[in-house]
Amino acid sequence: MLANKRIAVIGAGHIGTALIGGLLKAKLLDAKNITAARRDAAALEELRKRFGVHVTPDNRKAVKGAHIVILSVKPQTALAVLDELAPAMDESQLIITVMAGIATETIVKHLGKPNPVVRAMPNTPVLVDQGATPIAKGAHASEEHLRLAESVFKAVGIVETIPESLMSAVTGLSGSGPAYIYMVIEALTDGGVKMGIPRVTARRLAAQTVLGAAKLVIETGKHTAVLKDEVTTPGGTTIAAVHELESKGLRTVLMDAVVTATKRADELSDTYK
Repeated sequence: MLANKRIAVIGAGHIGTALIGGLLKAKLLDAKNITAARRDAAALEELRKRFGVHVTPDNRKAVKGAHIVILSVKPQTALAVLDELAPAMDESQLIITVMAGIATETIVKHLGKPNPVVRAMPNTPVLVDQGATPIAKGAHASEEHLRLAESVFKAVGIVETIPESLMSAVTGLSGSGPAYIYMVIEALTDGGVKMGIPRVTARRLAAQTVLGAAKLVIETGKHTAVLKDEVTTPGGTTIAAVHELESKGLRTVLMDAVVTATKRADELSDTYK
């Protein structure tokens, strides 16, 4: 679907760069069809050398002639960037936004045109092509626009389509989720160190354990409770540890973390209307 499309990435930082790399690695389009824009001249030159894409510090120049515009700037600068782009944008251009907290209706309002907008919330594992990206279409976007956005994010992980009303919730779950898992890996590592395992070894074992467990969930399709039961033998070490985790409220703490992050995402959305 993307083969003949021209894409502009506005704010080509970590996420924007990951998307460019994923699209090129998957051979979904040629480097000549991508233009990256950001203010940092040295970073732009690095992008040009690394990927062979067009680069420019001029956002308006970047979007000219683009079929798809990916907005990947920080939320606090988003409204100013939208106002800057408004005179240069054509209403036929598909906008894919990865700007946290910025609703599709806010984007349309600031552009002053009924552009199709698809909102996405990729998480940082897109940097290693293992992202989880929920996407939602705005009022003027069609199913075809949604499929175009899906093809972009499938290059760097999995994609789930949701209503925009759930965007704050998925921000609290998968958007912020990597931080929760890093803390789990760090805690498991420290537990291993406490019991005498060298830190480097403990960290590798902890990280691979999390990776392997997640892969089992995805590839087997089994409920996590079933997979847990397969590890917990009667009177064994795992059931003893599970009892300890339950007594300390592990599940409640993680559930509360998602709820708290969701509420904060809602607050930020209200700020940037």
